[in-house]
Amino acid sequence: MTSRELGLPMQVASPEPGELPAAVTIWEVGPRDGLQNEKEIVPLDVKLEFLHRLADAGLGVLEATSFVRPEWVPQLADAAELLAGLQRAPGVRYPVLVPNSRGLDRALESDVRDIAIFASATETFTRRNLNRGLDEQFAMFEPVVRRAVEEGLTVRGYISMCFGDPWEGPVPVEQVVSVGRRLLEMGCDQLSLGDTIGVATPGHVETLLRAFGTAGVAVDRLGVHFHDTYGQALANTYAALRHGVSTVDSSAGGLGGCPYAKSATGNLATEDLVWMLDGLGVKHGVDLTKLVETSVWMAERLGRPSPSRVVRALAS
Repeated sequence: MTSRELGLPMQVASPEPGELPAAVTIWEVGPRDGLQNEKEIVPLDVKLEFLHRLADAGLGVLEATSFVRPEWVPQLADAAELLAGLQRAPGVRYPVLVPNSRGLDRALESDVRDIAIFASATETFTRRNLNRGLDEQFAMFEPVVRRAVEEGLTVRGYISMCFGDPWEGPVPVEQVVSVGRRLLEMGCDQLSLGDTIGVATPGHVETLLRAFGTAGVAVDRLGVHFHDTYGQALANTYAALRHGVSTVDSSAGGLGGCPYAKSATGNLATEDLVWMLDGLGVKHGVDLTKLVETSVWMAERLGRPSPSRVVRALAS
């Protein structure tokens, strides 16, 4: 449902709509990236209903869970049980994050057809997150990606710390592009460029996207993943759309946080993204009313209000 159908004032459309994609794929990360940051374990039945509600709201890509070791992310220790109990909606993709070959084994056992790997653009974060150096991470990912491709799976490559690193500071653009090209050459179908600590600004986004283009990477191979630490997530998304990016990561209700930046407000809220896309006349396929109802429902189960401005406005 659009803002007009909700009986709300029409938003002003972009003065140059031809520069925007006609449609955007929303890559919903709330069930994985959002819930993995919860202090308390979310019950399996709540996770399943959350996924079912999101699919019913029209989201076509739902990142369901992660096959990481349970002691690393106990919030997602029930990944196999979740996928076994999931009623997969027709036409909806349910990618999962896999850290290594064992994670891929478990994904294949659960009949997963889309996976993602989680790389970094900086040395320090790679060592802290993977216990490997920047170059060493590729040796870990290569057999995973190769086998996934052989099995007919699609593979997404997340790149964290694309704009700034809490230990290293600003990240050189050419370093991010180098990591991205290596992942694509390895066999990844798409990259998700992550502003992990939420420090990016629109000009920086445009510079990085232009650099990928200069390096021969087509814009349809790129997605964006913004955090709203400094209130720039929507502005950064708009800059990416103007550059031709048509896949945007977001989290229902703004679930998720950033453990590497104080006062981080987490992922771009899917509702806030949908509201902006409606105003721009960009198709997305999501029923905003159902999505808001879902986020209100989840917020009640988590015991706190949603940080999404659109959820707060419409739910009131």
